[in-house]
Amino acid sequence: MTINEIQDEIIDEFSALDDWMDRYQMLIDLGSEQEPLADEYKTEQNLIDGCQSRVWVQCDKQEDGTLHFTAESDALIVKGIVTLLLRVLSDHTPQEILNSDLYFIEEIGLKEHLSPTRSNGLLAMIKRIKAYALAYSVKA
Repeated sequence: MTINEIQDEIIDEFSALDDWMDRYQMLIDLGSEQEPLADEYKTEQNLIDGCQSRVWVQCDKQEDGTLHFTAESDALIVKGIVTLLLRVLSDHTPQEILNSDLYFIEEIGLKEHLSPTRSNGLLAMIKRIKAYALAYSVKA
């Protein structure tokens, strides 16, 4: 699936929920379903600056040139948010990631329902993922 197709799928899933408490619960559920990040990747290098919670993002380039991301956070809602980001951006090429417009964040109302510190953390996660994509696009 393309990045936009995945975003549209997420928008459909979230629009089925009217109440923001239900949407928060969905984020928490997504976070709790996520596989834990291996301890070897919980390094200072993978730690996202600018997040209120501790968030680690690991990037590995696959043989087909796509980037695979894994992540973890010590806060369930943040873990759910990073799970959504990885669902959209993981397993795509660096160029696809760099060219992506992450409109799902606005469409599902996430941006307006996050605290300022969580919004800053979300931007920091996106910035780090795009920085990995840029680094790998230069290496290609």
